[in-house]
Amino acid sequence: MRSYRRLIVVPLVLLVAPLVAGPAGAGHSWVGFHWARTSNTFTLQLGDNVSPAWDGYLATASVDWSESTVLDTGVVPGASSPKRCNATLGRVQVCNSTYGRNGWLGLASVWASDSHITQATVKLNDTYFNLSGYNTPAWRQSVTCQEIGHTLGLGHNDEDFKTVIGTCMDYANDPTANQHPDAHDYEQLENIYGHADGGTTVASQSAASRAAAAELHSQADWGRALRYDSRGRPVVFQRDLGGQQTLTTFVTWAY
Repeated sequence: MRSYRRLIVVPLVLLVAPLVAGPAGAGHSWVGFHWARTSNTFTLQLGDNVSPAWDGYLATASVDWSESTVLDTGVVPGASSPKRCNATLGRVQVCNSTYGRNGWLGLASVWASDSHITQATVKLNDTYFNLSGYNTPAWRQSVTCQEIGHTLGLGHNDEDFKTVIGTCMDYANDPTANQHPDAHDYEQLENIYGHADGGTTVASQSAASRAAAAELHSQADWGRALRYDSRGRPVVFQRDLGGQQTLTTFVTWAY
């Protein structure tokens, strides 16, 4: 965990989230959903189920998000096949595979109990990243950073492709300036994690356990749309799992 060094200028009760596109403005947490923990600082493990072509981008995103003053992330051996990308309790599993021509570049799937995140997965779709238009360091880093940011409790900072804010939590036609978090992202994490909980949903390396399978590759698996980008495409979905359990899916579409 570090103090800010990078200064770049440049969905749980999501039932009340806006259903139209627009910048998230001063706050882009998804209604305060967060990992429960017993202290104001914690380390979240990122399971490495990615190929060597993605290892550097995962490592960079982990370092970037660890710039936060309230959390660290650590890359650990993965616990799933990349194609299935099974979730594990208390951890984020990060995977890449050729998931098919289903329209999306990246998915963040986040399970929560009431307001506390319990597990999450990130999927990076090589069906598109193998194409010349997306097979660039900027696209790979931007999408990796954004999907991991969602698993920490952040929404999109901006959903208008014509604006460039300079954070990976922003949508833009050109991701060159949007490969890393910015100071505002770190401030949002401070707001989200500015308190301790009575228990924890964050598992240690030895305590994490296999949970739900996460082959949620198509829109039919994601539940109802909650939020749309400036092109009218749904980018946040939520599925009610019963008993105050929800699954929220954040989508980065291929353009």
